[in-house]
Amino acid sequence: MTQVMANRTNSIIASHAATADTSRHESRGRWEDDDGSGGPAFKTLTREEASALRAKEPPLSPWRVIAAQGGVGVGVALLAALVTGRVEVGWSALYGAACVVVPGALLARGMTSRLSSVSPGASAVSFMLWEMVKIAVSIAMLMLAPKLVQGLSWPALLVGLVLCMKVYWFALLWRGRVSRTTA
Repeated sequence: MTQVMANRTNSIIASHAATADTSRHESRGRWEDDDGSGGPAFKTLTREEASALRAKEPPLSPWRVIAAQGGVGVGVALLAALVTGRVEVGWSALYGAACVVVPGALLARGMTSRLSSVSPGASAVSFMLWEMVKIAVSIAMLMLAPKLVQGLSWPALLVGLVLCMKVYWFALLWRGRVSRTTA
């Protein structure tokens, strides 16, 4: 009886190993290039090709996004004050926008510094560090809101905050639209 169980277990293990081996080769085959080297196809660009690619896909400046967020924040604050007729609501919306713009500006400043572009590793560490600073400043500003803004309106603050955060999506859409129109 134990011999039968051992044979059955060995056959199950063997069939599993064969299945895993073929699926591993099949999945690896999707990434192989024609020469069978096992790596994805990679083509080094010439100087002209690289400059043409940079011209076709220009990088989006983080400062333009920050400026757009500030503009949206001021617009939302003015609109909120005009619609409600209360200045406190406008200040609350403006403070909500500032909770996005000020930490975003800190992140942009940190990421565009010379130290951040020394190496890919330094760039990754710098991004994580500045992202933590951005989150901490945002939380601190939100916690200080009741003390800094007289007659704080939380709904207005949140509307300003959310609309300024949505500018990131419009910046990505705008970048995609610009690169498609130039092609």
